[in-house]
Amino acid sequence: MEAILGLVAMMLLSLLRIPIALSMGIVGIVGYAYMRDWNWAPAFAMVQTQIYETGRNYTLSVIPLFILMGNFVARAGMAEELFRAAYAFVGHRKGGLAMATVVAAAGFGGPCGSSIATAATMAKVAYPSMKKFGYADYLSAGSIAAGGTLGILIPPSTVMVIYGIITQTNIALLFAAGMLPGLLATILLCVAVQYMVWRDPKAGPPGERTSWPDRWIALKGVTAITALFVFSIGGIFLGVFTATEGAGVGAFASMAFALWRRTLTWKTLYLALVESGRTTAMLFMILIGALMFAEFINITALPTELKNLVMRFEAHPALVVAAIMTIYVILGTAMEELSMILLTLPVFFPLVVGLGVDPIWFGILIVCVVEIGLISPPVGMNLFVLSSLLPNVPTRTVFRGVMPFVFVDCIRLAILIAFPIISTWLPSLMK
Repeated sequence: MEAILGLVAMMLLSLLRIPIALSMGIVGIVGYAYMRDWNWAPAFAMVQTQIYETGRNYTLSVIPLFILMGNFVARAGMAEELFRAAYAFVGHRKGGLAMATVVAAAGFGGPCGSSIATAATMAKVAYPSMKKFGYADYLSAGSIAAGGTLGILIPPSTVMVIYGIITQTNIALLFAAGMLPGLLATILLCVAVQYMVWRDPKAGPPGERTSWPDRWIALKGVTAITALFVFSIGGIFLGVFTATEGAGVGAFASMAFALWRRTLTWKTLYLALVESGRTTAMLFMILIGALMFAEFINITALPTELKNLVMRFEAHPALVVAAIMTIYVILGTAMEELSMILLTLPVFFPLVVGLGVDPIWFGILIVCVVEIGLISPPVGMNLFVLSSLLPNVPTRTVFRGVMPFVFVDCIRLAILIAFPIISTWLPSLMK
């Protein structure tokens, strides 16, 4: 009962527009004191410990480093080269520009690591070309918004890092686990594009065919970002360095590449550092608040009672996971995705681990439901980003365009639930 009242209080504070980090922190402190017979000394000691330990946690340095890496990549103009390369191979097909947008978003989202940043960048890069060739706005907006979600699934991913920190799951294994689901997501999003142009051939007319010599030239333009990805993520996968060291190597390499291309001036360097600092501070505040809230949940009886309830019904772990994912998909239509995950992980994670569920597999499913939430009307963050960047496209048009992609994302989630091997095979090689 104490945990349920804490969850309700959290929701009420959020509805009052109190920042989610403060909402979770306030409920965590008050709830912890209540569980200790209103003894505030242990509660404030818990606050001190969480702030200090989070600030000095070496593993958490992976967050600002990967964010900085993404900012350098964005300013080096790599997104434009990825889009040109993808367009060179599929742009002449119906819906080819939309598929090129998805593929380019997958390539850019890897080093970027942010869904919102990927969607914003692809809106600037891909939308003018689709507009030029007469693409329907709903297809253009839908492919950009859906492609942007790949930024948090294909490693490196800030969501994976936060999940790994909260659940004490190996981040390098999570990165490896996201590769095959990321490839599957890219393919299914392209299938959704083909379905849309099959229903409405005028929505995605073919572009100009590119000759093979020009295709090879376009491929040469993406060698740098490919090398960056292979060097940083491949090094982590092969055990050459840890996830934190890989983040440092990736940030340095991306900065060197931006300098080599002469796109990094003192002004852009300052902007990249400031933006990275702001994003890191926001994530750390949310993380500290979530850890305080998790401490409160952990000393209540909710995780144990929930596990006992499930064991009483003798439900198969896969069915329990499917039910949890259904709850997440529904919540994603009404809540901000990262807050939703941080709020509920202290409740659901002990349950699934107690049932013998692989935390790596569960983490990939968590990232997938966050992706679905990012493009689920009416509160998907990617939809708001596109509405602000594409003011000439009505919001209802954006909503219409993302629905086929939401549907295929739900199919992908079902596939990953039914076949855990897709998520666990590469990590098993690392183990």
